Amino acid sequence: QVQLVESGGGLVQPGGSLRLSCAASGSLIAINDMGWYRQVPGKQRELVARITTGGRTNYADSVKGRFTISRDNAKNTVYLQMNSLKPEDTVVYYCYARILRGSFWGDYWGQGTQVTVSS
Repeated sequence: QVQLVESGGGLVQPGGSLRLSCAASGSLIAINDMGWYRQVPGKQRELVARITTGGRTNYADSVKGRFTISRDNAKNTVYLQMNSLKPEDTVVYYCYARILRGSFWGDYWGQGTQVTVSS
């Protein structure tokens, strides 16, 4: 009964900006880490950015200085601000959250949102 709903993907020109949002809802007690991953066809899903409840972050080297992850704990929402976008950023992005339901922690994923960077 937990869902992660993503929004904000779309088409942008190189050098442009985009902001992704992901809101968690349902029968959850608490949320630990949240983050964003992306997956190129034929490759394993890779970390883009991750953030703890307290705001500690880490980023993939390829996006450091360009992307910023943030969260609003009151809204159970995580954001990814993407600046200076490059064609190689074109991929499906997936929201991630580690969520407590009842007595168990589990990993949950959004449905994915397409980002396309093209002129």
